[in-house]
Amino acid sequence: MKFCFILSQCFLLSAFSFTSAFSSASTPKNKQTPPALLLANIYQSDISLENYWVSEKLDGVRAYWNGKYFISRQGNIFHAPKWFTSPLPGIVLDGELWLGREKFDRLSGIVRRQSPNDSDWKNIKFMVFDLPNHPHSFNHRLNKLKEIIQTISVRHIQVVEQIKISTHEALMKKLDDIVQQGGEGLMLHSGLSFYKKGRSDSLLKLKKYLDAEAIVIRHLPGKGKFKGMLGSIIVETTNKKRFKIGSGFSNDERKSPPEIGSTITYKYFGLTNKGTPRFASFLRKRDPLLPNQIKMVD
Repeated sequence: MKFCFILSQCFLLSAFSFTSAFSSASTPKNKQTPPALLLANIYQSDISLENYWVSEKLDGVRAYWNGKYFISRQGNIFHAPKWFTSPLPGIVLDGELWLGREKFDRLSGIVRRQSPNDSDWKNIKFMVFDLPNHPHSFNHRLNKLKEIIQTISVRHIQVVEQIKISTHEALMKKLDDIVQQGGEGLMLHSGLSFYKKGRSDSLLKLKKYLDAEAIVIRHLPGKGKFKGMLGSIIVETTNKKRFKIGSGFSNDERKSPPEIGSTITYKYFGLTNKGTPRFASFLRKRDPLLPNQIKMVD
């Protein structure tokens, strides 16, 4: 009896170890290697417009589907519900998680959660715009992408609509129409280009204003009507330029400002003589970090 008891205990221990190992192996870590993304330059009117496809610049969260789960630009995993990801193929797709125009803040709060809520995700769409591992030009990639998404045939996975516009004047008219409807701007993608990492003229963005990203390095307290809340932040760009941003924040954002070390997007209207952004204004917090991923910046 004693031998049988010991044997049964060993069996249970082995089974528990196997289950734990399997669970650990099947649960992805929250941090992955940042994907090698194609990034946009600013539109210039001297390009050969006939070579470009034009689409709306969606106000969403960039999401790189690696065949298993969504990864952000910084390598954070977005924990989507199983029903949301199960129709997706086991190939790499580049796109955006999108809730609709002017709904970025709500979307950001949903996708940052480690335990996804089904009801929150039901109105989110994965808007796909590229096939990073496809070896041909964007003209060919776009056709292939349409075939793939058509085969999937579910409401929440769609190809971003791409159209041709022949003149700069027509392009500006399209931009005005999109902005009036609450859109952010336009993207232009060269049909002759190949997918490659980094900023390139093969992908261009066109907006009423310029935007860029910077890291929050300091909070400054508010005064007057903002007493007890955030007054402004000091940020640092990739080229080590530091400047203050004090506008563009809602009262909720002033009460709970973007964390030190987090990345924010700001809008601006050209550069000053010192090379700093003119009339810089807070736009949004980008790629929200999980609490254990926030680091302080001196």
